[in-house]
Amino acid sequence: MKKVILSVAAVFAFGFANAQETVSEGFTKGDVFISGALSFGTSKTGDNKTTGFEVAPSVGYFVTENIAVGVRLGFASDKTEEVGEAELKQTTFNVGAFGRYYFTPASKFSFFGELGVNYGNSKIEQGPGEYKENGFGIQVAPGVSYFLSKNIALEASFGVLGYNTVDPDVDGAEKTNSFDFGLDTRDIRLGLVYKF
Repeated sequence: MKKVILSVAAVFAFGFANAQETVSEGFTKGDVFISGALSFGTSKTGDNKTTGFEVAPSVGYFVTENIAVGVRLGFASDKTEEVGEAELKQTTFNVGAFGRYYFTPASKFSFFGELGVNYGNSKIEQGPGEYKENGFGIQVAPGVSYFLSKNIALEASFGVLGYNTVDPDVDGAEKTNSFDFGLDTRDIRLGLVYKF
């Protein structure tokens, strides 16, 4: 009887261990994940006040074991009220796509490199006047993800190598082209990822 109980316990333990292995953390081909940004801020100096918020969801899909592709949307609004000046309001809409290459994607801890492109349209209003800006950007950034559970990962990207151009929709206005490269702590962005 003792051997039967030990045999059943061993089979149960082996089955439990195998079940634990199949519920792995990390990414695999066919996984879908969502992440994004949500922020709100306000500052006040005397009677001057600035408020703003941003909503920027993104979704990605693993087309292979190591490669994920995805899209991003974004909406931001900023308002500045200064004494003696007309209220300044800027509304921005962004749409973009990204591709990532993951190193060790099936593990709990993995590195990735991301290439992203985005298009943005802004409307700037002050008093009775308003104008629009259109912009395009391309960025390359490294990052790391760490799974806290089967479906939730903490993600950090740091540094950026990017090019952006902004074209105001105003007669005689010049385009602004900028090239950025940064690898310091001010360039670290943290976020949460949910995997389906």
